[in-house]
Amino acid sequence: MRNQIEFVVHGNYALFTDPLTKIGGEKFSLQIPTYQALKGIVESIYWKPTIIWYIDEVRVMKPIQTESKGMRPIEYSGGNTLAYYTYLKSPRYQVKAHFEFNPYREDLIHDRNEHKHHNIAKRSVQAGGRRDIFLGTRECQAYVEACNYGEGEGAYDEIPEISFGIMVHGINYPDETGRNELETRLWPAKMEYGVIRFIRPEECRMVRKTGEGVAKPFGTANMQGVDQLYTELFGEEERK
Repeated sequence: MRNQIEFVVHGNYALFTDPLTKIGGEKFSLQIPTYQALKGIVESIYWKPTIIWYIDEVRVMKPIQTESKGMRPIEYSGGNTLAYYTYLKSPRYQVKAHFEFNPYREDLIHDRNEHKHHNIAKRSVQAGGRRDIFLGTRECQAYVEACNYGEGEGAYDEIPEISFGIMVHGINYPDETGRNELETRLWPAKMEYGVIRFIRPEECRMVRKTGEGVAKPFGTANMQGVDQLYTELFGEEERK
């Protein structure tokens, strides 16, 4: 696609928490990243409310390995306790994603400049992202680099198929669905020759409502144009 970006993301550890393991205070990582986790990485590279990022494919480059650590999470009631978190070790992924304009953001229709957003996104990939990158949880710091998707040898390139069963796909937010609801999506995840091809959010058939919410409005009160920002920084005469 003409508005597509390609990059590799890697780190020492990743924790894509399986919700079922959080009940007892422990955390165990899913074997592969969720759609929502990768979308969060792309949004840390470049995000604007005008666009919605879609994850097309992810390629698993390193073997899936886990490592458990004893942690002392803070208890808000006071003190702390001992828990074991199981992380993915030395993860590395190639990601392919593209953006589309958010049809539920008619208040930002003036910002629908595909060429502008695509070029900023590509420069942001080259710079390693505009915000901190992490794999699943904050303590799993990660790094982004530009790449040519498909290059290099992956750990599962010769394996026809691996099924991961039903797992979390992502979360539906009001500003991306037009509904004042929070929903969790599930899907049957599988990897073919080292590549996970995600279905689009609206194609998920297993959707569960998890709460209520409203989309944040954007306008002149909480957004700045380039001219306005430059004037505040350098003054009216310098802007001219």
